[in-house]
Amino acid sequence: MPPVLSAMAAWSWRLIVIGVVIYFSTQIIVRLSFVALPMAIALLLTALLFPITDRLRRGGLRPIWATWITMLFAFAIIGGLGFIIGTRANDEFPGLVDQIQKTARDVQGWLLTGPLHLKQTQLTDMVEEVAKQINAQRSAITSTLLSTAAVFIEVLASIVLLLFITFFLLKDGDRIWMWFLRGFGSAAPRVDRAGRAAWHTLSQYIHGTVIVAGIHGVIIGIVLFGMGVPLWAPLAVLIFLASFIPIVGIFFAGGLAALVTLGAKGPVFALVFIGILVVEQQLENHVLQPLIVGRAVKFHPLAIILVLAIGGILGGIAGAAIAVPIAAVVYRALPELRRNPPELPPATPHEPPPEGPPAAPEPPADRAPAAGKDMSPQHSG
Repeated sequence: MPPVLSAMAAWSWRLIVIGVVIYFSTQIIVRLSFVALPMAIALLLTALLFPITDRLRRGGLRPIWATWITMLFAFAIIGGLGFIIGTRANDEFPGLVDQIQKTARDVQGWLLTGPLHLKQTQLTDMVEEVAKQINAQRSAITSTLLSTAAVFIEVLASIVLLLFITFFLLKDGDRIWMWFLRGFGSAAPRVDRAGRAAWHTLSQYIHGTVIVAGIHGVIIGIVLFGMGVPLWAPLAVLIFLASFIPIVGIFFAGGLAALVTLGAKGPVFALVFIGILVVEQQLENHVLQPLIVGRAVKFHPLAIILVLAIGGILGGIAGAAIAVPIAAVVYRALPELRRNPPELPPATPHEPPPEGPPAAPEPPADRAPAAGKDMSPQHSG
């Protein structure tokens, strides 16, 4: 058999085995998505909050109290942001509706008197067609709302599970890791190195991503506020959350903000906002990501897009959000599993050097020592 064919056959059956393992592993994860997704998100939250818990524990607090303080601090931040956003949305939503109606009248007038010279009957027919399509899809919309209610219950249960997992990882993460390592026997040192490298990468990724997302939210919030766009605070928070999905999230959230700007302030302000959004996105790609997150995740944009697509297919929006950090963790952990530990330097003798005159020099090569005579430093002199 030719050597090339033999090598191709060896590679083929190995790739087939790997593909089968990946396929069945993926199916198991999909079936257990109710547990797998909360577990993955809990790991991200633990990496984000652990520095606070660790500092409190180093300050002398017991693990249980340090964990509770950390969790309550996170709840306070989330609750405060939710209260501010809810209050702003309740105050500004009526004004947004009025501005959208005014913009719609302006656009209608432009369509009638502008270069298109549409007739009122044509606009009426277009509106009636849209209403007809909505009525035709009413049953589908109703079923979607009903399924959304079931999904809401599942999401609520997942959030409860997520909080429990995060709490115990913050409180007993080191003990859980040591218990996990005991199952690998002699391979435990390799697994320990891989786990520590993965945790370091995950911590760098989540902290860097929070910083980048915060910069996104602040810049876009200031731009929307300066333009006088209603609901600027909720839109800024939405862009902050969407920034956790690299490349794709900012465009979806930015598109929604552009639509609100179009409805509230007109096409000129919307075009200006889109231009600022594109510039800010380029700033992220070429400055923020390489400096802040690039040390942890050095992926090509094509690899990120593929990972996001796979994560979105398997887990929806949540899968897309956790796909990149999971890929980064695996990418950093595998080399540590393969790497051999560095050899330790030779141990230094524990016996003190002998006292007395220096040892006699060794005889030349042509003069062998007498049989039975010990020439070691301990016996010489």
